[in-house]
Amino acid sequence: MRQASDTYTVAVDKTRQSPTDLFEPEPNDVDPLSPDPADDEPTTTRRSDRKEKKRNRKVLVAALVLLLVPVLAVGGYLAWLNHIVTNNVKQELLLPDAKGPVDASGQAVPQPAGNGTNYLIIGNDAGPGREGARSDVMVIVHIPDDHSQVTLIHFPRDLWVPIPGHGTAKLNASYAWGGAPLLVQTMQNMLGIQIDHVAMLGFEGFKRMTDAVGGVDVEVEEASQGDGKVFTQGIQHMDGETALVFVRQRKMLSEGDISRGRRQLAFIKALMLKTLSKDTLTDPLRLRDFVDAATGNLTVDQKLDVGTMRSEAFAMRGLRGDDIRFITAPFAGFGTSADGQSIDIVDNARMAALGEAIRDDTLASYK
Repeated sequence: MRQASDTYTVAVDKTRQSPTDLFEPEPNDVDPLSPDPADDEPTTTRRSDRKEKKRNRKVLVAALVLLLVPVLAVGGYLAWLNHIVTNNVKQELLLPDAKGPVDASGQAVPQPAGNGTNYLIIGNDAGPGREGARSDVMVIVHIPDDHSQVTLIHFPRDLWVPIPGHGTAKLNASYAWGGAPLLVQTMQNMLGIQIDHVAMLGFEGFKRMTDAVGGVDVEVEEASQGDGKVFTQGIQHMDGETALVFVRQRKMLSEGDISRGRRQLAFIKALMLKTLSKDTLTDPLRLRDFVDAATGNLTVDQKLDVGTMRSEAFAMRGLRGDDIRFITAPFAGFGTSADGQSIDIVDNARMAALGEAIRDDTLASYK
């Protein structure tokens, strides 16, 4: 809004200083006794010139109005969206005090410059009758430096990993013991990468976002049914309630939490594509509703400001389906811990290779 207002002021000031001042007297108001600089011209010519100047002034006024109204409207709309985001988004200390990842010997792992940005999305399925102490969704979103694609990496919550200060346990136990900072530290050390930003969102937020964009088309990899919903293989259109059931189902799926993780990635991809589509971006009311839904239950780290979020979203506006890739963090199989817990066993060699690909911004060639 401020830029639009400044532009308008400059335009008016310059016009007032010009020979065709919008506020100068009309020719009929000029003192008849004052000398006319055009006395040497024919009377009909002088009258014609004055009429032409008057028409030009009207054209100029009309042009200014036509140009200024959309600028003010867009500026006001963007200010409105900015107000919604600023009021909704909560910032918390989600990043650890530790400066970066360390290896098994405690030595810092160097991070190359210009290697993209890593976001950790933490989803929580807390709701009526649900325990919300542990994180149910842990996805690292890697955006390369050139913003040409996005890779979403799902980390199963039952991965058996070292947790700083707590020995070895399930990955999501780190969140229960130390919140987002300990989860970030655990994942950084496991992969040897720097996590730049963290975003936390409850599943109910995903439901509202889905409805705000008019539903999403999700690729269903494995058929299932339950909670009053039936999912068949292939592309299926889902509203918010249906999508929430889809991403929550686990026990009836062939690989339990692993299969659920793939479902969550498929849903996130569908939501991203619908959000970045022309149908959403060019519909002011739909975009407003989505922004409100996306930020109404969103908590981000202390370094992620609204300007950064806006710039990142703008930079990714050209993404297509083929530009978004899914990866499940590598594991070697299923097992049982010494204390009887069902766990996912980490494939250490492949996990190290995944970390290297993220660190070097070469995920496009990672298999």
